[in-house]
Amino acid sequence: MMRRLLISVVAALLVPAAARADERLRLADSLPVGHFFAESGTRFFMDRVKEISGGKIAFEYYPAEQLGKAKDLLSLTRSSIVDIGYVVPSYTSDKMPLSAVAELPGPFVTACQRTLAYDSLARSGPIDEAEFKPNGVHMLFTLVAPAYQLFTANRRIEGLKSMAGLKIRTTGGAMDATVKHFDGIPVRMAAPDLYQSLSRGTVDGLLFPYASVVSYDLGALTKYGTTGINLGSAALTYVIGLDRWKRLSPEARATLEQAGKEATRHACEAADQDSARDQETLRGKGVTLEPFPEADRTELVTASDAIAKDWAAALDKRGKPGTAVLGAFRDALARTH
Repeated sequence: MMRRLLISVVAALLVPAAARADERLRLADSLPVGHFFAESGTRFFMDRVKEISGGKIAFEYYPAEQLGKAKDLLSLTRSSIVDIGYVVPSYTSDKMPLSAVAELPGPFVTACQRTLAYDSLARSGPIDEAEFKPNGVHMLFTLVAPAYQLFTANRRIEGLKSMAGLKIRTTGGAMDATVKHFDGIPVRMAAPDLYQSLSRGTVDGLLFPYASVVSYDLGALTKYGTTGINLGSAALTYVIGLDRWKRLSPEARATLEQAGKEATRHACEAADQDSARDQETLRGKGVTLEPFPEADRTELVTASDAIAKDWAAALDKRGKPGTAVLGAFRDALARTH
């Protein structure tokens, strides 16, 4: 009897912590291993949940589209095939068009300013009510990526006119309008498909932040890029299905909320801090990074206001609160300064 008891105790000690946890959550995304958001946001979030819960909540992590394509992760999370999924609203812009408010171009702002403004609307504000809840998910944490720059495979960038006629990768939504405004040809595409598309010439350039160009190893395929402008961005979110959320204990929900808020702040601060390093990494790979002429910067800011108003008006016509959300986002952005 004593021998059996000893064997049982030893076996229990050998069981992995995840197997002994009260809750095990499947977390899936489309980010490559080592992606800046996966490190500063996703892993930080999982580590904080484990720490706050004392190991009572554990994760099974599936990166790099192991459980589904980027565009499918919203439906996979809503249906609880995935417990927590990485959702880029612009990849499903038909279902989440209002989130594109964070993608609009404009004056240069930091990743944290834009992230915290978006978070205030998507965690429990008008974007949550209009988009996340109707799609059956609750947002846990987010990052609005640093200001997107223009990168090209072959054409030297000499200002806004350099976009004319180029096939430029966008995330869709508001970013399409930006490219069209300057006579470019927007090509909607998920980030994991970019490397192959650039190498084959399917696109001539892209709007992307420095960190993502580094994370997706695109430095070898781009020759030119810009600095210090704001051609838009993308909201990156991790969400949990509402059905799964409701089945969690109040303590588990509180833990995920706390860790999510901390991860949001941690990720945007890291993104802002790493910008200079990422630029140097790209220069080291032979990418020429140059600022826009001052006249083009002024033109971009002026055009951005018209693009934003047109975007909002188009949503208003569809019965969506575009103008209201644009106003709320701008107010929230002003509070982050």
